[in-house]
Amino acid sequence: MIVQLDWCVGEVLRTLDELALAENTIVIFTSDNGPVVDDGYKDQAVELLDGHKPAGPLRGGKYSAFDAGTRVPFLVRWPGRVQPGVSEALLCQIDLLSSMAALTGQKLDSQAGPDSFDVSAALLAKSPAGRDHLVEHAGTLSLIKGDWKYIEPSRGAKFNANTNTELGNDPQAQLYNLKDDLGEKQNLAAKRPEIVKAMAAMLARIRSDGRTRAP
Repeated sequence: MIVQLDWCVGEVLRTLDELALAENTIVIFTSDNGPVVDDGYKDQAVELLDGHKPAGPLRGGKYSAFDAGTRVPFLVRWPGRVQPGVSEALLCQIDLLSSMAALTGQKLDSQAGPDSFDVSAALLAKSPAGRDHLVEHAGTLSLIKGDWKYIEPSRGAKFNANTNTELGNDPQAQLYNLKDDLGEKQNLAAKRPEIVKAMAAMLARIRSDGRTRAP
């Protein structure tokens, strides 16, 4: 399946090149969130892993509040407009709504995409900055701001036996520094209560307001 996917994407890019359309075409490749191996299908996916770790260094997996359950691959190709490289900009797929509107000179209705940020500068590699913060939902809510990720307390199950993944639920608050601890191994909530308090308050305001950006 992976080989087939690679081939199909390659054919699209090759065709754009052959038709001399690549310079005028922005290609964005992304997908669903979180890897899952055994999701009820009898396809020997677990047996055939052969040491492969679908989540890499990330903790958890699909359905998890940890980053292995919430991150998505995201690649941009626009020859002549976007230079090859890696960006640390924070963004979400919902930001495509505002970003594409900005790139095409359109104005969104005031009620459209209340959670969508214009991150077109980051998509075009003109700025290292993306959105200021990001709310994630996977059973419980999480908030990412800067290097920090806060997972609010939850009494949900901690482990999904069917998919063999940690779900990130805990009755105590969790706080991780994603820059220093990408695998979310060290819960710093007890050591940095001031950050927990500030992020919990911010998440409460967002939940109360019902949107994450100004009108």
